Amino acid sequence: MKKMLLGLMLALGLSGGAMAAGSGFPLDKAPARTNDMAALQNGAKLFVNYCLSCHSASFMRYNRLRDIGLTDKQIAENLTFTTDKIGDTMKAAIDPKQAKAWFGANPPDLTLVARSRSSGAGSGADYIYTLLRSYYRDETKPTGWNNLVFPNIGMPHPLWELQGERKPVFEKHESHGQQVELFKSWEPGKAGTMSQEQYDQNVGDLVAYLQWMAEPAQNSRVRIGVWVLLFLAAFTIVAWRLNASFWKDVK
Repeated sequence: MKKMLLGLMLALGLSGGAMAAGSGFPLDKAPARTNDMAALQNGAKLFVNYCLSCHSASFMRYNRLRDIGLTDKQIAENLTFTTDKIGDTMKAAIDPKQAKAWFGANPPDLTLVARSRSSGAGSGADYIYTLLRSYYRDETKPTGWNNLVFPNIGMPHPLWELQGERKPVFEKHESHGQQVELFKSWEPGKAGTMSQEQYDQNVGDLVAYLQWMAEPAQNSRVRIGVWVLLFLAAFTIVAWRLNASFWKDVK
């Protein structure tokens, strides 16, 4: 029994160390664009074209995209597959068995990824924004790709045609008596169809859409919340003056 407990403690300790090592890369701040309809529409297009082939968003229906300014005709003609209906949920076309065989695991649903990936290092949006901008070529990996934010990631770079290829430059440093490699800069490689500035802009739009998709009512909730707070502030003043009026003759 003691050996089993000791083995469990060691396993937990090792897995915790691995998670810490993989989550140590600093996250960049994602741009705030959840109120920008043009950015959300571009993000929806990128999501359908580059993410939905493998990742579902099974808690989101196509017709909910009306909330970001799209008509049913625009959604049907530009964002749905031929077999999809406007009221269907956003399901990936890939076969789960094939996905597991190709990537080692079934790609996760992305409906709530912008919320589920939040941590002490930053928000879920920061995580996705940095992840999609930290891919690099690594021929030692089965997919040919690796990632600074998620080392040994099983997903190949979904936007590599847009960003192009590059390699990281590391510097060796000594930490606690051991040699460790720290990221220094990027070494440019094969160019993509976008400049780095354009790519960052489009990744920001995609992340904004993922944020919106994780909670479509967020903007409305915030607007209503502001009005509620203003009402409560005004009512507090009225209640305070009424209270003073009711008790002014009481000694």
